[in-house]
Amino acid sequence: MGKPWFRVKRYGLGAGLPCSWQGWAVTAGFAAILFGAGLAELPYGPRLAIVLAAAIAFLAVARLKSDAPWKWRWGGK
Repeated sequence: MGKPWFRVKRYGLGAGLPCSWQGWAVTAGFAAILFGAGLAELPYGPRLAIVLAAAIAFLAVARLKSDAPWKWRWGGK
């Protein structure tokens, strides 16, 4: 699967900050989409659809490119 783009959190569920340039690029792209959706002069419905689609895509990439499976963690190694 290659080098991971995100590290899993030590506490809680999911991924933390990116650990490679690819992860940072995906995060920056997600932030740009959110910023653009906020500036767009669209009705609420299409703007919400853009934000939800971007969030689902970002979470899918983060989960697929993490270094370990996502599960609840209590801080132990």
